[in-house]
Amino acid sequence: MHLLKKVVIAIAIANAFPALAMAQSTKELKAELEALKSHVKRLEAMIEKVGSQAQQANTQAQAATTQAAQASTKAVEATAKADKASENTIDVAEFNRIRIKTEAMEDAQEANGFKGVKISGYVDPTYIYNRNAKTSSFMFFNNNSSINGSGESFGYDNTFFGSGMLNFEKELEGGTKFKLTMMPSKGAGSGYNFGSLVHEATVVLPVGDLSTRVIAGQWADWTGYEYIPSNANKLITHNLLFDFSAANFYTGAGMEFIRGQWDTKVMVGNLNRSRIDTAKQETPGLFYRVDYAKGEFNGFGFSGIHSGFDDSSQFGRTDLMEVDGYFTRGDWNVQGQLSYGRQKATAYNGYAGERSHWWGLSTLASFKVTPRFETIARFDYINNKSNGGGVFGSTFGGVCKDTAGNDANCPDGRNGFGSGMVFDGTEWVVADPSVGSNRYALSLGLNYALMPGVNVKGEYRYDRSSANVFKTSDDNYRRDNHVLGVSTVVSF
Repeated sequence: MHLLKKVVIAIAIANAFPALAMAQSTKELKAELEALKSHVKRLEAMIEKVGSQAQQANTQAQAATTQAAQASTKAVEATAKADKASENTIDVAEFNRIRIKTEAMEDAQEANGFKGVKISGYVDPTYIYNRNAKTSSFMFFNNNSSINGSGESFGYDNTFFGSGMLNFEKELEGGTKFKLTMMPSKGAGSGYNFGSLVHEATVVLPVGDLSTRVIAGQWADWTGYEYIPSNANKLITHNLLFDFSAANFYTGAGMEFIRGQWDTKVMVGNLNRSRIDTAKQETPGLFYRVDYAKGEFNGFGFSGIHSGFDDSSQFGRTDLMEVDGYFTRGDWNVQGQLSYGRQKATAYNGYAGERSHWWGLSTLASFKVTPRFETIARFDYINNKSNGGGVFGSTFGGVCKDTAGNDANCPDGRNGFGSGMVFDGTEWVVADPSVGSNRYALSLGLNYALMPGVNVKGEYRYDRSSANVFKTSDDNYRRDNHVLGVSTVVSF
């Protein structure tokens, strides 16, 4: 801008030199100078005007550019909104078709009785090795008791694993619940109601509200921290208290009360019987279970059984009581149980009016090394010395001789309960018929979640007794036994 002004002034002065040379007088020269100054001022005014117009034009151009950018942004936003609106546009006819189809499906589901139905189940083919018995076999749906001459018997190496279960649950409007669980050969009822496929068949009916309910039917035993179904347990085998100081099932009716964090169930009915078909079992028995959820990570419960079973005398009534608890937080899980039991009919070498009684404990701890890989350890102990020993789940091992040559009951050689045996040089005899043996068991296991719904388990179990009560395949007796197991649990 300043350069342009200088150029114009220079040109104007140069044009003025001839006039100056030809000037005739000072007056004329002054007049020429004044004209020149006036001409220069007009030129400067023109230049200022031109610069102002250029600046205004530049400002207007910038404003136009800004407006164009804003318009472009608005256009993009409008396009996006239009696209979104286009995406969210619902075909009314298609929507109505889907709605009608959905309502028809719901009506058909309700009409066919499938509303509120839940179906679940599992199978767990299992391999078991038993050192004393010298058996190494896969087991799946085999009996765990002698049914129709099968020759099978209940033992800690042949309980409820190697099984399959199909479970149906239905909830009606108003809160009534029905449950039917089928478990061939291995169910809670199969060992007593021979040939029965029913593991559990129960109904729950609310009274007034959902916190007070009538319960009835065949209920699987609710003692302790372990369960019959394999997919609910961390290890393959069960603890000693579960196998030998608990019932299989109850048949009867009772009440359930849910009050805050407390859940109480009380029943009267038959112990391990679908019906009373013998005068030996006194009825009704009393069964109860109380659970308290202390918080998110821990809780405890206790249960009891008081009923006649295989004994006509009131002194022979079965009494089983226990308390259990759990703590689960992060990768750690700890569970424990204390039990007490007594029954006349179980005493291996008791006298008239005397009963066998026992107490025991079980504790289990597990740690998840990874979210899919878990390590487990469990320790069990049963003190069982009174009247030759014997617990609720054990069986006599036949008739033996004691050291004096008198008849005495042989121990349960498979499970390790009863009076200890000694070898007198020619045969095995009962050392002291009045004293039973104490039992121990240690299990170490692994649990790996292969994929959703599929878990692979491995377990090593060491069982030991304070006396020679474990019978070997060659008819000798020893204090201990080893068992190995592998199982694949597939559940849905």
